[in-house]
Amino acid sequence: MQKSILTLSVFLLLLMLNPLLAVEPAIKTISNYENGNYTLILEGYDWGPAVKKVVLPTAKLTTEANASDYTIEVERSADGVEMKLEEVKGSREIVFAYVSDANGSRVPEGNHVTLVLLVHPNNPLDSPIKYVIKDGRGSNQWIDYKMTITNTSTNKIWNKEDSRIFKDLDKFDLNGKYSSNGISLTYASFEPKTTSAKSPLIIWLHGGGEGGTDPSIALVANKATKYASPEIQSFFNGAYVLVPQAPTFWMQDANGEYTRGDNDDIYNKALFNLIDNFVKDNPKIDTDRVYIGGCSNGGYMSLKLILEHPKYFAAGYISALAYLDSNVTDKQIESIKNVPIWFVHSKDDTTTIPDETVVPLYNRLINAKAPNVHFSYYEHVIDLTGFYGGENYYYPGHWSWIYSHANHANFDFNGEPVLLQGENVTIMEWLAAQKK
Repeated sequence: MQKSILTLSVFLLLLMLNPLLAVEPAIKTISNYENGNYTLILEGYDWGPAVKKVVLPTAKLTTEANASDYTIEVERSADGVEMKLEEVKGSREIVFAYVSDANGSRVPEGNHVTLVLLVHPNNPLDSPIKYVIKDGRGSNQWIDYKMTITNTSTNKIWNKEDSRIFKDLDKFDLNGKYSSNGISLTYASFEPKTTSAKSPLIIWLHGGGEGGTDPSIALVANKATKYASPEIQSFFNGAYVLVPQAPTFWMQDANGEYTRGDNDDIYNKALFNLIDNFVKDNPKIDTDRVYIGGCSNGGYMSLKLILEHPKYFAAGYISALAYLDSNVTDKQIESIKNVPIWFVHSKDDTTTIPDETVVPLYNRLINAKAPNVHFSYYEHVIDLTGFYGGENYYYPGHWSWIYSHANHANFDFNGEPVLLQGENVTIMEWLAAQKK
């Protein structure tokens, strides 16, 4: 009875202090506070998604928030998955706190507090996904991610997740499904808001660690959400984005083993049919501006589809190519030499070794007089943000897709700028200009 009176008193106080406050949101806020609910805000980073903020409902309207009043403990788990102790539980560092609305937007007076958390690439406790090795194959998966937030001044505890906000991911429709010849694929898609009569299509094919039946993983595990970002969209005046997902990995052959182009994979035919069907189902897509790209496994598949359908795609953008050059014939080189392609790779990639993949392939295309093929060849994959060490911080050399997502690649194999109509261009500026 005493708790009910307190709840009613708090509710009436909220309405008295702010008569414009909607009744239903006020009731929900009170309920969330009493139940210890919180909202997670996720953001995408070069190494994957991380919990950047947590939003807490408060007992009353407030105008100030102090980070020093709070502590956060995290626990991560997944059924059947072993983790090191430092991956399982520990504290998160709070760098800032502010008064907000329920979605984490800052307001001068409100009934929520948002805590901003320190995020960096070497702390697994930041991440709600985990790279899981199972049956000899690794893949990224969402895992259970639980927080216990304590206000040390009042001893109030929030320990139940109510919702998640991931603005970059929330732009996408994650419900795409397509079947062809016994192969079922899932996919995510983005439709631009544009007045153009026709818009191009950007296709992104994920790496080997993002297979499965949840296309959100194909988007967030290496920040492919960037292709729907305002920056990249502006180059295309709005573009559709299609992100298909393999149930396993794109390079799987009929025996369940990896192919490097020496024999056929099991997915390319169904994948091409998915793409073609998506284009037909969206008549506002400009069929002269369909672009395909991907990383590692997805780089293999991008090249495979260009080899199989050289007249279908307007251009390709491929990073960390996994297709062995020795498995590409001279006849195939001739068939694709007029397809605009921009390769991105790092010299210290020990997974898709450049001297076995992209370097000889690029040279063969150039020797075949390919008129519009480019190759940004980096020494290392570095921290482009400058927050984690800048040029002195090295990601694994295989992660060259970072330069594509960030629209950083802007130079050719000889180190000279890539020019378009006499102007220096980046990989996305160049891609937007390609048309069959």
